[in-house]
Amino acid sequence: MYQTVVKSIGNEANAFSAEKMIILFGENAPQELVDYCYMIEVNAVDTITESEKLYINDEAFNITKVGNAVVKNLNDLGHITLKFDGSTESEQSGTLYLEDKALPTITVGSSIIIK
Repeated sequence: MYQTVVKSIGNEANAFSAEKMIILFGENAPQELVDYCYMIEVNAVDTITESEKLYINDEAFNITKVGNAVVKNLNDLGHITLKFDGSTESEQSGTLYLEDKALPTITVGSSIIIK
C-alpha cells in the first residue's frame, strides 16, 4: 500500500486538466516546476499493479497501466503523472494511467492512497 498527502498546490497545477493529467512531485521539486505540481510527501512504496486502485479523498480510480518508472520515481522524488484516460499502454514511463473519469478535486490535505 502507498499513502501520501498533498502539502501544497502550484498556481498552475491545473494547466494539464484538458489532457486529464495531474502532476505530483515531492517537496524537493525544481523551482521551475513547482507552479505546475501538486506537492506531496515522499513516502516509500514497494510495488504498484493494475489490480490495485488509486484513491483521492476516498474516490476510487482503477489503475489501467503502471509506467516502468512509477515506483522508482515515487520513492526517489515523489514525482509521477496521473493520467485519467484509461490507457492500457504505457507511453510515458513515469505515468500512472487510470480509468477514464473526470479529474478529482484535490486540495491541500487531500489524501492519495494506492491499495
